[in-house]
Amino acid sequence: MDVADGTHEYGDVHLDILTLDTQGVTAREDALAIEEALEIRLAGSEPVITMRTPGHDRELAAGLMLSEGVAHSKDDFEVIDHLVGQPNVLQVVLKRFKATKAERLARSSLSNSACGVCGKKKLNLEAMQGLAPLVFSSPLSRQLLTSLPGELNKQQTLFAHTGGLHAAALFDANGQLLALREDVGRHNAVDKLTGWALLNDQLPLGERIVLLSGRASFELIQKCIMARVSVVCAISAPSSYAVRLAREFGITLVGFLRDGRFNIYAGAERILGPSYALPASVDNKRLA
Repeated sequence: MDVADGTHEYGDVHLDILTLDTQGVTAREDALAIEEALEIRLAGSEPVITMRTPGHDRELAAGLMLSEGVAHSKDDFEVIDHLVGQPNVLQVVLKRFKATKAERLARSSLSNSACGVCGKKKLNLEAMQGLAPLVFSSPLSRQLLTSLPGELNKQQTLFAHTGGLHAAALFDANGQLLALREDVGRHNAVDKLTGWALLNDQLPLGERIVLLSGRASFELIQKCIMARVSVVCAISAPSSYAVRLAREFGITLVGFLRDGRFNIYAGAERILGPSYALPASVDNKRLA
């Protein structure tokens, strides 16, 4: 199991604050999740800046490039590492650089920690074109799915300290936690997770389950599609576009997975059998 252990240098910061409650004012120490800018310099392309929680930066960059269709395996990288003495600058050199693919990354010119598509000039949908529908052959039981949030909570070390981080966790078909990443940004947490898979030769993730600590939005489902994840579960709600993509690409999408219950938005037949299959298309006007 590969989880963020909270020991990397920049995980959180402690400072003095004041708390007001019915008992009055109390001075105490609080832990905050650190948010800093990471500049990703891809040779031959414009730099990309994203706000993130420092740590697992190589995985973040690798996952971002996977989601944008710029890289597909660790063999695509000649260099992927921090510049000496610059922990917030990551240099990336591809073995087979293609300007057309690098343009996709350049469109990400500025991302913030709240939204993986904020600041983009265009949604990069072309990387998903021609991908086959996703397949998951193992059975998915209610008991298995409802057990996942508890496993996530046990390992969210930075969230336990700060209360201000998102998480993305990878499980196998038996519910075994394989990897977990945390970040101030939902999309960063997923990029770190898929980047871990890419750099450790774990792709594709067809027989794996991804659990999101918050909501399932368009950009998170897009990233899972590029990593070939066939089951995505979220503690909170999905968006209409997320459901549309999940149904189009054959993802089983579960939302509001908490307190022993959940909603199924796509791929219900993997959990309940073929008679419960949901429509393949989504009327965005009706759902939006």
